[in-house]
Amino acid sequence: MRISTIQAFNNGVLGIQNNYSSVTRTQEQISSGKRILTPADDPVASVRLLQLDQQASKLEQYKGNLDAANNSLSQEEATLNSVNNLLQRVREITLEAGNGAYTKAERQALAQELAQREEELYGLMNSQNARGEYLFGGYSGAEQPFVKDSAGNYSYRGDEGQRLVQIANSKQIAINDNGKDLFVDISNVNRVSTAAPAANSGDARISLGVVEDKAAFDGYFPAGVDVTLRVVIGGYQFEKGGDIFADANGDPVTFPLEPNDANSNTIRFQGVVVTLDGEPAVGDSFTITAGTGETSSNRERRSLLESVKFLREELETGGDTTDAKLQRRDVLSVSLQNLDNAMNKILGVQTSIGARMNVIESTGNENAEVSLINTTVKSGLEDLDYAEALSKLSLQSVVLQAAQQSFVKVSGLSLFNLLR
Repeated sequence: MRISTIQAFNNGVLGIQNNYSSVTRTQEQISSGKRILTPADDPVASVRLLQLDQQASKLEQYKGNLDAANNSLSQEEATLNSVNNLLQRVREITLEAGNGAYTKAERQALAQELAQREEELYGLMNSQNARGEYLFGGYSGAEQPFVKDSAGNYSYRGDEGQRLVQIANSKQIAINDNGKDLFVDISNVNRVSTAAPAANSGDARISLGVVEDKAAFDGYFPAGVDVTLRVVIGGYQFEKGGDIFADANGDPVTFPLEPNDANSNTIRFQGVVVTLDGEPAVGDSFTITAGTGETSSNRERRSLLESVKFLREELETGGDTTDAKLQRRDVLSVSLQNLDNAMNKILGVQTSIGARMNVIESTGNENAEVSLINTTVKSGLEDLDYAEALSKLSLQSVVLQAAQQSFVKVSGLSLFNLLR
């Protein structure tokens, strides 16, 4: 076939350009260490690499969330440790205040320390994390959860939620605990009020009521309804709504008195324990009323701050009369049990925090393993085989040189060189 001079030149130049392009591309691969420079090099691998990059970004975000969650929970744990240590001291003060040899001045000195501990506890319950969020405010991390009014009463302004962060594709973790569940909803053993009518002929006094069996109490004591303890021959009976507590046969039940000491008797009924101090007379009656609503002093729940305040006020104002001593005995007993309930609640939350921190640690290890696997897969898809690339570059260089030399030879051919 006939090949024009211009066609020969174009073919030669095109061959050199193609070979030079191949050499240049291989050099770029060697320089970058990457097999894939553009999606056109391997469309399937390019899509997979994009997916791996997106997952790597998520894992990096999860790592940041894990660090933030761990820091928040570590700070909460440290705060709760401080609260526990403080409550342990309050408990020691409560036991110390039961010393019958203490004077009113000595009890007031204990009350002064309690006031300081109460203020310290108030501060701990309003603790903030490194980001300025309140630890115990629920979802409302920007608003102070516990506030104190001018009368010295405490209230909770947060909510009952928990802030969650994503730490894996399908896993979230709570990074805080709300103060209502932790410090407000503390079971109150003194959830009943007691009273003795002035018409009683005996000199017996009824103590503060303590609930020792919640299930039995809830089954018999409706909120706000008086249950009457009436002293009869041989013991006492209970009436509710005019009906005397009866056995399975419908016969009234008379409970025997349980002597506590020479001048007091312990009475247990349907989960409630009270003490009658003094000598009751037959026909005397006493009322036991379950608390109602959130405003009653004997409601089912009593916040931790209220329990400390209740104890402090008793030590500040309590006297040395017989009635005052019996009142102080009851308050100290109730306070000790409520403090123990609070410490048990805090211990349960600390256990939960420990479990969550274990989840954070294990999830961090899992994410690290996934990241390592993804890095290995990504390396297999895009990293260059240098031995193969260098061999290929050598071959392409030889081909380029041959194309250049052949072009020189061909371009120098001319019939005019043969004319003499």
